[in-house]
Amino acid sequence: MRRATQGLTAAAVIGLASLSQGAWAHAHIASSEPAAQATVEAPKSVRVTFDSALEGALSKLTVVDAKGKAVTQAKPELDAARKTLTLAVPTLAAGEYQANWVAVASDGHRTQGSFKFTVK
Repeated sequence: MRRATQGLTAAAVIGLASLSQGAWAHAHIASSEPAAQATVEAPKSVRVTFDSALEGALSKLTVVDAKGKAVTQAKPELDAARKTLTLAVPTLAAGEYQANWVAVASDGHRTQGSFKFTVK
């Protein structure tokens, strides 16, 4: 009886540990193009890759100029792996820009952030 109880306890602990890791996942940035704080030639798109799968309908990516005005009304595309948001942008003039993102992980947890880059 005692061994059965110990076995059930161990199984419960392992099960809860694996459940909690998946249940509390948040999508965080793995990389971006342009990179944060980079000075680049005018990009054709802005791309943000996350470390976990996203809900495409709820995740967002926008780019604004130094005055906070959106540079495009386009919606970002989510890749087949559901980890990379790509936003096509028109030819950007020299200056500072900010990419703003909202990432909703497949488990529903939401993170958000931004990064700046400069076009030469």
